[in-house]
Amino acid sequence: MASSRPPPTSSPSLPPNSQPFSPPASILIVGSGLFGLTLAWSLARRDTFSQCSITVVDRADPSSPDVFPSPDAASVDTSRIIRADYADAAYAALCMEAQVHWRRQDKPTHLGAQGRYTETGLVVVAEQAPAPQREIVVDKSEMTGMDYARSSYDNVLSLAARHPEHIRSVRELPNAEAIRGRVGTGGSSGTWGYVNEGSGWANAGASTAWLFDRVKSTGRVTFVAGTVTSLEHDGATATGAQLAGGRTLSADLVVVAAGAWTGGLVDLSGQATATGQVLGYIDLTEAEQEHLGRMPVLLNLTTGLFIIPPTDRVLKIARHAYGYLNPVTGSSPLPCSPTAPAPQVVSQPLTHLTVPSLSIPKEGADDLRRAVCEMVPLPGLAERPFTKTRLCWYSDTPTGDFLIDYHPQWKGLFVATGDSGHAFKFLPVIGDKIADCIMGNCPAEFRTKWAWKPAAPVVITEDGSRGGKPGLILAEELAATH
Repeated sequence: MASSRPPPTSSPSLPPNSQPFSPPASILIVGSGLFGLTLAWSLARRDTFSQCSITVVDRADPSSPDVFPSPDAASVDTSRIIRADYADAAYAALCMEAQVHWRRQDKPTHLGAQGRYTETGLVVVAEQAPAPQREIVVDKSEMTGMDYARSSYDNVLSLAARHPEHIRSVRELPNAEAIRGRVGTGGSSGTWGYVNEGSGWANAGASTAWLFDRVKSTGRVTFVAGTVTSLEHDGATATGAQLAGGRTLSADLVVVAAGAWTGGLVDLSGQATATGQVLGYIDLTEAEQEHLGRMPVLLNLTTGLFIIPPTDRVLKIARHAYGYLNPVTGSSPLPCSPTAPAPQVVSQPLTHLTVPSLSIPKEGADDLRRAVCEMVPLPGLAERPFTKTRLCWYSDTPTGDFLIDYHPQWKGLFVATGDSGHAFKFLPVIGDKIADCIMGNCPAEFRTKWAWKPAAPVVITEDGSRGGKPGLILAEELAATH
């Protein structure tokens, strides 16, 4: 599904032609997920954009047209891991910055208050014993889960030494017995790991609602409920978006921040692709909730399987994997340049909103049950039916880095996507970073990471954090299920 792409014609971190930034009179943000909402919040609070009209357009729940984002968005769920535990030091430091905000809980209006953030600790593990003589792996594509875990451990130890007020107790768990002891469920996972007591999890749905309320309260942002079917352009300049039903929204700057849906609007061949990830939920008894509610988050970087402590008697099991592709024809994204053809096949999300009977493939369900057996081996739990399952859609990039940049071939078009399944934790800070990029001030440590890159032959995220098998096709796996 990849195609060749002309190299960027302008500096990746500056507006086209590298001219001093002049705010546009109007900005249209396509997408109200994490990147879209946080950007709108940042723009609405900046003096630079005080005379700029800001519009956010996105699909909304038909039963609640005034609530954004849509309930099948990746940013809407029961929980997300909040961790500074990264093999990449730049992301580790950025999350440390975000955690300052997550930990503010003194007032009900603070982000982390009212149960939106809980610091339970995080146990990071991987399979096989680490090789003590192995050199540190720098190329993400060559990293194993163990490489990622070891580098993450080194990074959080370094942060703890320099910022003890922000990074709390971090200690090695050198074997399965030590891992089992800290997890406290009777189960274990991996053969080596560590615990960071200063990481935890967020209630994603409640946190996104908190963010949406903050954006609305500025009085600066207009929300439009509608499905964007294509982007409008005049020659080589993006001018707006067309909605289902024929309505057109125009703006001087178009920002596409539609998560896994972005590839259906802008040709991301060789840059990013949509992948579906499996989630499962199991109802618990009061006794099981009491027992498992005290566990830390447990993440295996070799298998990608993880479990977040349950709340309200519901246990979530998930897999951070290569995911499923859903190649479809018939979409008409803006091509990679004004003279190039649009791609014929694009991986696009398939969710329970469009197919209410949608379930996860047996391959994924079996893997989730394996996680329950290993991590939380309570009697009968692994055989208990899932209360519900879900496909969560990532916008995956080859390196797991975000894509936050002006389009190299279309004027007036900015793309903020490529969450790669790990963006939610940056909710308090990522909007400001995206706004900085729009203004030509991309943080130096992310200038290359977030830039538009030469097209990869095939987009498979290889950063050491993924489990499962690459290249699985959703339709084929669903067919095998039935």
